Amino acid sequence: MKSMVSTSDKILDIAQSLIVAGGYNGFSYADISAAIGIRKASIHHHFPTKAELVAVLVDRYVKQAQAGLQSLREQAASPADQLHLYINYWNTCIRDASQPFCVCAMLAGEMQMLPDEVASRVRAHFQGLAAWLTLVLQAGVEQGQFRLDKRPEEQAQMLMASVHGAMLSARALGDPGLFIAVVAPEISRLRVPAR
Repeated sequence: MKSMVSTSDKILDIAQSLIVAGGYNGFSYADISAAIGIRKASIHHHFPTKAELVAVLVDRYVKQAQAGLQSLREQAASPADQLHLYINYWNTCIRDASQPFCVCAMLAGEMQMLPDEVASRVRAHFQGLAAWLTLVLQAGVEQGQFRLDKRPEEQAQMLMASVHGAMLSARALGDPGLFIAVVAPEISRLRVPAR
């Protein structure tokens, strides 16, 4: 039996693809209306304001990201394997264009122009991701898999910046292979060499 996608989910899906393509200010309700084939009034019925729409979208995205990170923990006990799976997820998304850019990273580029209810959610996403990366790196050090140059919190921020910067480079230059070319050496530097 086919599950029906709700109108609000369709609106969120289109809004997400429009944000990934052009950011918060790069789309309007008219764009969503044209893509889905519903009136703008119908969109306003579900999401009275653009800020509310994007806040709900970020909440959904963060929930999916948290579930994804939890799934990585369940798939792999090894911190090195968890990190590999995380990097591979983004590498695959960028290569097959299924999710070529992190929604929150795109929104973060417009942070000063975002409504507070959106900006606070974007900030919370990055805080959560940094916390997860910190835990993975700490566990990797404890298990002898990683060697860090900085405190785990700082190394997590550097790694997060590397991943999102690599997304940006791959996008800017139209070369999906740049993502792994930038990130792989960063991961290699963290790994303790096999004896």
